[in-house]
Amino acid sequence: MANNVFDLAELRKLIEEPVHAEIPPRQAREALTFPPVALAPDAELAAAVPRVPLVADAIRLTTWTGTREVGPEGFLRAPDALAAAAELDLAPERLRLAWIVAVNTRLVQITRGTAARGPLALNLPVAATLDFWDGVVMDVLDRADQDSGLTGSRVIDGHLAETLATVYSVRSGVAIASLAKGLLQSHEVACEPGAAELRALSGRLPAELLESLSLLTYCGLVEQTGTGRIALTPLGVWAVRRDLLREGHEAPTAAEVEVFAGLDAAGLVGALVDGGATQSAVATWLERRPPEQAARDLLAVASAGTAGHRGAVGAILEELGPEAQAPVLDALADPLMWRYAASWLHIRDLDAPPLSPADHTWIAVDSVAALLHISGSPDSVGEFGALETGEDLVRSVTEMAGSAHPDTVAVLELLASSHGDRAVAKAARKAAMKARSLRATKLG
Repeated sequence: MANNVFDLAELRKLIEEPVHAEIPPRQAREALTFPPVALAPDAELAAAVPRVPLVADAIRLTTWTGTREVGPEGFLRAPDALAAAAELDLAPERLRLAWIVAVNTRLVQITRGTAARGPLALNLPVAATLDFWDGVVMDVLDRADQDSGLTGSRVIDGHLAETLATVYSVRSGVAIASLAKGLLQSHEVACEPGAAELRALSGRLPAELLESLSLLTYCGLVEQTGTGRIALTPLGVWAVRRDLLREGHEAPTAAEVEVFAGLDAAGLVGALVDGGATQSAVATWLERRPPEQAARDLLAVASAGTAGHRGAVGAILEELGPEAQAPVLDALADPLMWRYAASWLHIRDLDAPPLSPADHTWIAVDSVAALLHISGSPDSVGEFGALETGEDLVRSVTEMAGSAHPDTVAVLELLASSHGDRAVAKAARKAAMKARSLRATKLG
């Protein structure tokens, strides 16, 4: 599902406005954080795998095939395919999908043009059964990327991964109308179709979506809720989560974030800085506390801590609204936190002192300085999202030389040694020399 999932801010709209929500276009190379999910027990999931219609048909097809010759593409010869479809009551496209699953999971093994029962049997241990299921889902998703497609709809195949990621994020289910509207919008943004093509697609997409959802139900991935919405099955949740993790996204379980819910502010921030906790733990932690008290406790930790602590607290505070205003106003008196507090207030259109260019530079230095303290920071600071790019960053780096931030030299040395842009690294080396000279002059 790499590079193909929806923005989480928009996913929240799906919950709040299930009919009129707009699903944003696919995202490029962006790691996202997904809401925590509760997984069914592994043993329960493994027991359900053979009951998935696609898996059951792959097993039936394996038994029916026995030992027989196949065509040059490794599929059943035409007469055998017709016979299998009739005897097993399978539509041709589902027969082909069941065959692909059987071969790729080694239920069927093809040797020198002959298919026979493979080495895999489904009386497997729980972990092996779930690995088998993971392989089945990968086969299904891979079909969407093939020329022949999976669902028969080019638009739905092109956005299948992001559609499943969206449904994964909304555990109560997504209205079919919302999915159709989101798919249409994604296609419009990605492909810029003409007005006539868009009208034609608008007319046929709802029917194509219903057929595709029927296929995904057959594959064991989705089901319809009692309210008529589309949700992932327990096996679907497990499989989509595994694929999200494989592609570098953050998709925690409820149990994984629950362990951080009881920590105090210092414990949570320390876990974020040390890499023991991820941003997913923050929402659960905030849900257990009044916003004003949470903000006050967090600001106290940031005030007494390093740039890493300030960076972590700043990220958490972004999740809080105006109800946290009182402790943020108090932070305006803190020499280390007042710039962050003023910025937080400005963003929310609340009264706050103005920030000068020098103040913005101080915040930029502090943001990069956080990398000196946070475990698991990117190997190249060029990957750090808080930094600007190109000429703007070169100019910002040059301005950092005169910053009063205590970590200015360390930050510039980090940029000089680790930034992938040669122009930025060169500017940082010059700025570091100037900063050291300015510091020596002041000390002298």
